[in-house]
Amino acid sequence: MSIVERDVTVPGELRERVRQQEAELERLREQLRLWEEAFGAVPAREALFSTSSGIDVEPLYTPADRMSEEAYTEALGVPGQYPFTRGPYATMYRTRLWTMRQFAGFATAEDTNQRYKYLLDEGTTGLSVAFDFPTLMGYDSDHPRSLGEVGVCGVAVSSLADMETLFDGIPLDQVSVSMTINGPAIILFCFYIVAAERQGVGPEQLRGTVQNDILKEYQAQHAWVFPPEPALRCIVDMFEWCAEHAPKYNPISISGYHIREAGATAVQELAFTLRNGFEYVERGIARGLDVDTFAPRLSFFFDVHNDFFEEIAKFRAARRIWARFMREKYGATNPESWRLRTHAQTAGVSLTAQQPENNIVRVAYQAMAAVLGGTQSLHTNSMDETLALPTEKTVRIALRTQQILAYESGVPNTIDPLAGSYYLESLTDRLEIEALDLFRRIDELGGVVPGIETGFFQGEIAESARRQQIEVESSQRVVVGVNEFTEGSEEVAIDTLKIDASVEERQRQRMVDLRAARNDTDVARALDELERSCTEGDNVMPGILDCARAGCTLYEIRHAMEKTFGNYKEPVFF
Repeated sequence: MSIVERDVTVPGELRERVRQQEAELERLREQLRLWEEAFGAVPAREALFSTSSGIDVEPLYTPADRMSEEAYTEALGVPGQYPFTRGPYATMYRTRLWTMRQFAGFATAEDTNQRYKYLLDEGTTGLSVAFDFPTLMGYDSDHPRSLGEVGVCGVAVSSLADMETLFDGIPLDQVSVSMTINGPAIILFCFYIVAAERQGVGPEQLRGTVQNDILKEYQAQHAWVFPPEPALRCIVDMFEWCAEHAPKYNPISISGYHIREAGATAVQELAFTLRNGFEYVERGIARGLDVDTFAPRLSFFFDVHNDFFEEIAKFRAARRIWARFMREKYGATNPESWRLRTHAQTAGVSLTAQQPENNIVRVAYQAMAAVLGGTQSLHTNSMDETLALPTEKTVRIALRTQQILAYESGVPNTIDPLAGSYYLESLTDRLEIEALDLFRRIDELGGVVPGIETGFFQGEIAESARRQQIEVESSQRVVVGVNEFTEGSEEVAIDTLKIDASVEERQRQRMVDLRAARNDTDVARALDELERSCTEGDNVMPGILDCARAGCTLYEIRHAMEKTFGNYKEPVFF
C-alpha cells in the first residue's frame, strides 16, 4: 500500500506529486537491479575500496543514498547561511579568492625577511612564519639546549629585536601574518604586537593568526612548555585581551593539521580538532567571557590529504558540526560565532623523498580539494620539503600551483560546485556521524584534558598511524614511487637548501649585543612584575608586553612564567 493509499486526506496535487516520486523510485530500483547484474558479472580489481579513514566506498551512489528533501535542505542550506555546509560566506571566491600563504622561515630573521619579500613580490597574499625548534620550545638561540638547531628548520626569534628584523620593510597593517607557534605562543605574539607598535601600527589594525593550540600538542606534536591548565589559562588570557585590543586578529588557530600529520585519519582529525575547539569555548565561558565576544575570532587549520572526496567532505562536515554546536549547545547568538573559518595546508606527510617531482602532482590535487572544500586560506607544500627546507624555485612552483588553480582551472567560478553529489553528500553525513561518535567517547572520559591525561588521543592516533603504515608496507594502499612504480626512486637530482653553520654564531652574537644594549634594571622589574601576575591570577598579556618592550628574551620570559606554572612532562602511556 502506497503513502497515497494510506492517507486519503492528502490534497490531490500532493497525492500526484507523491505518486510521481514513488514511480521514479521504482524506476530507479529497476535500473539498479540491472546495474547490479552487470556489475556483479565482472570481477572487481584488487584494491582497497575505502577512504583513508577506513570508511567503505560503495561502487555507486544514487538518490537512494540521499536523505529526505527536508533533511537535505536543513543539512545544506545555502553558502553563508546556517549551517554553513556550503561555505562560510555567501560570495566565497566570486568576490575574493582565498589567501595564498607560503609557510616560510629559515636561518636568521634577516634571511627570512628576504624570503618574505620575495614571496610577496611573486604574488603571495599572506605570510606564515615557520620558527626553528629552539623557538618552538621557548629557548633562546644561545641556550645550551639550542646547540646545533638554531635556524635549521625555521627562523630563530629570541627577542623583540629579531621580530622587528623579521618584518623590516613589511607593513604589518597591510599584510596578514600567521605564526605557527604553540607552547610559547603568547610570548611570540607579544613580540609581534610590540614590533607592530614600533612600525606605528596599533593592535586594532593587525590581521592574522597565531596557532596557539596547545591541546593538539599534548595529543600529537609535543611542542609544549607549561602543563595543560596554566597553558589553557594563557590562551583564554589572549582571547580576553584580543577581544578588546586586537578585534581583527585570530588569537588561536585550532589545528587538525598536526593531528593528521601524526597519523590520524580524516575522521579523527575532524573530531579531535572540533572537540578541542569546543574545549576552548568552554574555557572562555568559564572565565566569564560572553561567547560572542571571542568565538567569532576562533579559526581552524586543517590538513588536506590524498583522498580527494573525503577531504572535501571533511571541510563541509566541520562547518556544519561547528555551527550546530555553537548555536544549540553553547548559546551563541551572533552568526559570526557559528561561522567556522579555515586555513588549509597540503599534507606534508604525503610527500615522498622518492621521486620528489611526483609531489607537485600530489600538492596540486590536494590544493584543489581544499578549494572545493571552501577554505579561506591555503598553503601549498614544496616538492622538496621531505628532503630539506624549500628553495626559492620550489616555493615558486608551489605558489604557482595555487595561482593556476585560481586563475586557470575554473574551480573558483561557482560556489560549492560539488554540492548535490550523491557520493559527496553521503560521505559528508558519514564523517559527521563518525565524529559525533568520537565526541561521545571523549565526553565519557570526562573531556579533552582527562583524555590527554589518560593517553586516549595519543593511543588512537598511534593505532591509526600503525594501520596506515601496514597498508603501505603491504602494498594494500599504493604510494607511487614508494611501493609501486619505483623505477628512478633512487635518483634525487634536485638542489636543496642548506643552512650554513655560521647562522648559529651570528644569532648568538645578536643575543650578546642585545644584552649589552638593554637596561638591566628595566628587565628585572618587568620580569618580576610578570611573575607576580602569574602568581596572583592576573591576565598575563600586559606583563609579557612590558617584558618585550624592556628587551627581555624569549627564554627569560618563559622562565619567569615557569616559576609559577611549572613545566610539562608527558606520562608514559604505551
